[in-house]
Amino acid sequence: MEKANNRRSFFKRDGLDNKAEMSFIDHLEALRWHITRSVIVWLVIAIALFMKIDWIFDHIIFAPAESDFITYSGLCNLSHYLKLGDALCMPPVNIQLQGNTISGPFMSAISIAMIGGLIVAFPYLFWELWKFIKPALSPKELKYSRGSIFWVSLCFFLGAIFGYFLLAPFTFNFLANFTLGTKGAYKYMPTLDDYIDTLNDIILGCGLSFELPILAYVLAKIGLITAGFLRKYRKYAFVIILIVAAIITPSPDWTSQIIVAVPLLLLYEISVIIAARVDKENEQKEKEWS
Repeated sequence: MEKANNRRSFFKRDGLDNKAEMSFIDHLEALRWHITRSVIVWLVIAIALFMKIDWIFDHIIFAPAESDFITYSGLCNLSHYLKLGDALCMPPVNIQLQGNTISGPFMSAISIAMIGGLIVAFPYLFWELWKFIKPALSPKELKYSRGSIFWVSLCFFLGAIFGYFLLAPFTFNFLANFTLGTKGAYKYMPTLDDYIDTLNDIILGCGLSFELPILAYVLAKIGLITAGFLRKYRKYAFVIILIVAAIITPSPDWTSQIIVAVPLLLLYEISVIIAARVDKENEQKEKEWS
């Protein structure tokens, strides 16, 4: 009986908390309002960022490509503290961006504002998604999903911070100091669009990759994966993670790929631990029922 109730269609709640099934049109109407509110919040934040675009570009966007970025000095000081000499010190970065279109700076400013708005508004956007699917969940499923907005947002921002403060400096440092040929025929002058697109890919890619434990928890709860399954296919997962790390890192530098791969491997192991706890909870519940 309980399983039958869990497999119901989407519903809405009236003032008396009675469940009334929604028609397909009502369902689309609710989705439309969720999307509308999400777009409005996203655009408001993007406009606010656009109004401060010069400061954002100087102090945030272009900061990882400058030699005085906090990551460079921090890693170098850490290297000296660990008595490793200059092993973690990276050479100075000197990137001069160029534009090859008249509308390049303006379109780049739009891109920065839109992507920045998406990152800042991520918790709200996920909250709107959660509000849309929440009425279709059973009380048991609602209990399991408590705190989901916080944990999903936390993992996303941790990934974005990791990409911005660690992966991006390594990537830009490698690319800026990479030379082709010995006669000086090649001069490294990246375009503004290329730089911004690379930074966006790093931040968003890392942010989404750090959602791996959340995904593992959800899949374990619905019974699609178990800790034994993750352990069994661990070696295949490691290969996939290395491929994903190579895709996320725009540079071919193996150091940057390792920097991405190691956290993803740790996240995979955390996912195994989470799945194991879910399996244990499920076993205890089965014993109670039996």
